[in-house]
Amino acid sequence: MIAALGLLLGVVVGLLVQPEVPLGLQPYLPIAVVAALDAVFGGLRAYLDGIFDDKVFTVSFFSNVLIAMIIVYLGDQLGVGNQLSTGVIVVLGIRIFSNVAAIRRHILHA
Repeated sequence: MIAALGLLLGVVVGLLVQPEVPLGLQPYLPIAVVAALDAVFGGLRAYLDGIFDDKVFTVSFFSNVLIAMIIVYLGDQLGVGNQLSTGVIVVLGIRIFSNVAAIRRHILHA
């Protein structure tokens, strides 16, 4: 619950402050957001399954973001950044939809 409140607070602060993202980091921001959303939905699913662990969530959150950004950075260095960005988004998107489906089954029992 704290993670969800933190996410909501972060979104509200971001909308109010509207920080400037440096030009060099702009390609990595959408990847970081999708990786963070994957961790959040995974944490919510684990909570509903009764197996949530805050340490696992914290490590998962930061490692998802870090690994996704490293993959995209390496892709940029190799000249295939757009392709690897798309791959990361597709993989994390599949995981997000899988977690949302499990959450839906938990909530709606369907």
